[in-house]
Parts: sequence; structure tokens; C-alpha cells
Amino acid sequence: MLYNVLGRTGFNVSRIGFGGIPIQHVEQDNVNSIMAKAIDLGINFIDTARGYTISEELLGNALTDKRERVYIATKSMARGKNDMMSDVELSLKNFKTDYIDLYQLHNIATMEDLNKVISGSGALETLYKSQKEGFVRKIGITSHKLPILEEALKLNIFDTIQFPFSAVERQAVDIFKKAVEQNVGTIAMKPMAGGALRDGRKALKYILESPYLNVAIPGMDCIEQVVENAEAADEIKLTEAERQEIEKVAKELGNTFCRRCGYCMPCSVEMDIPMMFIMESYFTRYDLKDWSVSRYSSFDVKAEDCIKCGICETRCPYELPIRDMLDNVAKVFKQE
Repeated sequence: MLYNVLGRTGFNVSRIGFGGIPIQHVEQDNVNSIMAKAIDLGINFIDTARGYTISEELLGNALTDKRERVYIATKSMARGKNDMMSDVELSLKNFKTDYIDLYQLHNIATMEDLNKVISGSGALETLYKSQKEGFVRKIGITSHKLPILEEALKLNIFDTIQFPFSAVERQAVDIFKKAVEQNVGTIAMKPMAGGALRDGRKALKYILESPYLNVAIPGMDCIEQVVENAEAADEIKLTEAERQEIEKVAKELGNTFCRRCGYCMPCSVEMDIPMMFIMESYFTRYDLKDWSVSRYSSFDVKAEDCIKCGICETRCPYELPIRDMLDNVAKVFKQE
């Protein structure tokens, strides 16, 4: 495992970190085994969030006797001081620890959000207070919007930034370069484009070649994924053929695709929206037509059951036309 320093935090982090979104659906015994394997393979940066249901609790239980071997990063959607205080307290409790290494302002989506969190009554004040009291070591910010992080860097008050970066979404390069010039740590979320890039080893190596990326945090929910992802940071070198292959896949994906972050949920008719797009990708891209048709038909609520309320689209950080995309899924499977 290769390591580097996460900007001004001074943390010597593994180039591959552990993304905590999918772990929320895993049984505790399996989480314990997954985390043990990750740490054995050298992964020492664990990233999750208050919003990932029970992810903090599961990881906290698994890390009880391993606390000093990892850097724990979590984040909160709180925008005000009091809400952030409640979340910091919950995170400490969930992780069974006296401190969080990196606490991040989560998914700052608008300038209004940014201005609110940095105001005198905003969430940042609580993080400053927690930092002075020793409960939080460093403070970061995450966003899916480049202009937000550009403004955040101008403030020069954050220790890290987190932004999507993959072979599909390469706009992170410029903002990460600016961050590195300010000695701000850089964290790549969705490094495999939410699972759309199927060859994890190549997808991770592709972005790890960037001199401006400190750590990538692919989501993992099984030991096999941990092993594959960790191997990507043993030696970061792609052949030209491998590079062309991953770029070809990225070009075919385009920009209008689901990253499976789940922010669109819950659906008004209880549809598993990301799963609809997963089924469509299995059908159209991965030569699993029979299986995907059978699996799709097993769902109680399918793409064609969308009532067009549009609530999901207001939540999507990528502003995807989800209703139109669901229409396409329905058409794909109607043909069968």
C-alpha cells in the first residue's frame, strides 16, 4: 500500500481509503471481517457520514480495538450550530472514540448553504469549538459542485476538500491542483463513478496517477472488493492499452448516468431508483440480458411505476433527469 500526506492535516493516509456508504447494508459480523481485512492490507483512512444510516455504528463496532490504526473521517449535513453539535456528539458515540480525525461539512450544494455554514450561527462554529476542545482534529468540506469548492478554497479555512473524481468525471483535476497549491488535502469520492466503471483496479489506478489526489474512497461492502481496491495502490501504473480501455468505457458512459449515491431516495412510490439504473446497465452494457430481465421483473415497484412527482430530481446532486431516465429503463425492459 502506498501512502502520502493529506495536505495540511499531516495525516499519512493510504492512497486507497474505505468509503462507508454501502457498508450500511452489511451485517455486523461481516463488517468486522471486512474492516479487519482492510486494515491488514494497509487501508487506514475510513470515510463515512451521519447520513449513511447505521454506517458509523457498524464501523465503530468493528474498529473498537483498532482505533489507533486508522484515521476516521465522517461528515454531517447540519447547517446550524446546534444541529452540528448533536451530530458531532452522535459520531463520537457511534465510533466509541474521544475524537474524530476529520469532520466534514457534507454536500454543500449552494452558495446559500456555504454562507450559512460559515456564518456566526453556522455549523462551522461548532466544528471550531469541537476542535479547540479536542473532539475534532481537522475540518473539511465536501461538494458535488465545482463553484462551491472554488469559493471554499478562496476562504482558506478548510483542511481538506472532497469531490467526485473518476475516469468519467475528470473536472476534479483543476480544483485538486488548486487545493494542493494551498496544502489542502484532496479526497476523491465516487472514484468508480458509483460502480459504473466495472474494473475497479484500472479505474482506481487511472485517478491515482494524478499528482493532485491524496486519497480515493471507493465504497466497499465485501472482502473481495477490499482486496481488489487495495491492490490498485500497490503500484500505480497503467499500461497505455489499459488507459485507452478505461477511457473508452468512460466515453461510452457519458455524463447522464446514476452514481448510486442514493440521495434521490426515498421514492414516493417506494421504488429503488438506483437499482432500476443498475438493472438497465446489466441489460445494455454487461451482456446479462436474461438475468437482468428476470431480476427486474421480481421488483414490486418498477421504473414504469414512476408517478413523475420529481422529488428525486430535487435531491440529486448531479441534477440528473431521473424521470426521463426511468422512462428509458421502462422502455428497455418493455421490449423484452
